[in-house]
Amino acid sequence: MSENERKHVDGCAIFYRKRKFTLVKKHLVEFNQLAMSNAEGCDDMLNRVMTKDNIGLAALLQTKDAAFDDSDPPPDPSQLNQPLLVCTAHIHWDPEFCDVKLIQTMMLMSEVRTILEESATSFRPGATKTDPNSVPLILCGDLNSLPDSGVIEFLSSGRIAADHADFKELGYRDCLRKLSSTENKNEFTHPFKLARAYSGEELPYTNYTFDFKGIIDYIFYSRQHLSVLGQLGPLDQEWIKESKIVGFPHPHVPSDHFPLLVEMELTLDNKNH
Repeated sequence: MSENERKHVDGCAIFYRKRKFTLVKKHLVEFNQLAMSNAEGCDDMLNRVMTKDNIGLAALLQTKDAAFDDSDPPPDPSQLNQPLLVCTAHIHWDPEFCDVKLIQTMMLMSEVRTILEESATSFRPGATKTDPNSVPLILCGDLNSLPDSGVIEFLSSGRIAADHADFKELGYRDCLRKLSSTENKNEFTHPFKLARAYSGEELPYTNYTFDFKGIIDYIFYSRQHLSVLGQLGPLDQEWIKESKIVGFPHPHVPSDHFPLLVEMELTLDNKNH
């Protein structure tokens, strides 16, 4: 791969074209370390969350002039160097630990918020107030969570009730407070306005094994900055049926996870630059 850089997290990958993007900074998010630093005496945080070694990766990119080769250049020359944060993560897999999945996702969004607030300041010198939504965000990965889970509710709506069933009535409420962007004690929030690239109709499942078939992989994006132009669809169902495939991996399909591939358009907002 001469033009592409690829970074893996348990089967997930971040791609960017060197000709069109510059890698400004990369970040490693270690959930067990974050759990330890946010435990504040919470035994469940130490015994359940800290013991899981899942991670996330984030790459802060910046467009080069070549990114606009196929379109008209932006009217404002400063927009030629548009920042973009691409993040991927592998969330804990065990269905019995839905609390861990949700907390890892909350920790991820808190770290993304910090990264983007710092990025917004560096790209807008002299700004008195940083807005994490001023930098486009693409968030993807194996979230090991179904569409009706607390994880997807939190990412999609930007909030989750403090007494949500996925917390399993364990003692997390106080130690999770600083991960939230609201002072409301009845809920936890993140500040991003995210949309799902795949609604579920285009791809009925992203994980296909003998005993499980469902959607657990996702691509989220900043809906005020990005729009979806096209998506990669599912494997041919007739081929799966004719081949009598009951689960993957398979000699022709090397993973039990199907790839998600989305073409997106970046919208430049004059108000943010």
